[in-house]
Amino acid sequence: MKQVSQVIIEIIKAIPPGKILTYGEIARRAGTPATARLVSYLLHSSSEKYCLPWHRVINSKGQISLTGMAGEEQKQKLLSEGIKIHSGKIDLEKYTYQGQL
Repeated sequence: MKQVSQVIIEIIKAIPPGKILTYGEIARRAGTPATARLVSYLLHSSSEKYCLPWHRVINSKGQISLTGMAGEEQKQKLLSEGIKIHSGKIDLEKYTYQGQL
């Protein structure tokens, strides 16, 4: 059986360009709905190591979670993939990845 962290990493890697998932949705899909903070930890500690598309993970309000240069980088990456951001928010219904992971 795979460790929860490995399942979370696989889910993040599977998010296609132009789609997003929230921290909580990733945790739910991993079978551990209470581990949204683990998702955040893995993104911050392992994105480079596992080549994770960290910019495709946002908070449950549809907002980019990062501020400063990292927030601007995330915004630009999402915009380059065709994701529209209105008043600082992303339309979760439109851009949430619905496919099987």
